[in-house]
Amino acid sequence: MNKKLNPIDFAREQRKSGNTYEHDLWQLLRNRQRLGFKFRRQQPLGIYTADFFCPDARLVIEIDGKDHFTNEGKLYDAARDRWMQSQGIHVLRFTGKQVDLDMRGVLDAIDAYLRALTPSPPAPLPQGERGARNDGGES
Repeated sequence: MNKKLNPIDFAREQRKSGNTYEHDLWQLLRNRQRLGFKFRRQQPLGIYTADFFCPDARLVIEIDGKDHFTNEGKLYDAARDRWMQSQGIHVLRFTGKQVDLDMRGVLDAIDAYLRALTPSPPAPLPQGERGARNDGGES
């Protein structure tokens, strides 16, 4: 992984060489499978590249591997998350282990966030006498 590339070239490189966890989650995010929301994979955002980005929900999803748990990785992620937040972008983070062992839980968390953004459908109107004629005549 070459972080010295510009963000667009870095994202292209990451799409080609992404890890198994990202690939597995991508299969369940792509083609508007999550409540109709469109996700992009390895999306450049400022000087950063998000694993997954949903523009309409202003949501980034990150799959954290072992590099994210080093002191350097934690500092980088904290700065990155602050920048995302300053841009009005929410970040959901999952470990590779969560994606591997609890994909349903990962998807439930993503769906819950997306559902909270989606207005509830209006309550149905009372049934009443739907279809009854009221023309004053006899039937």
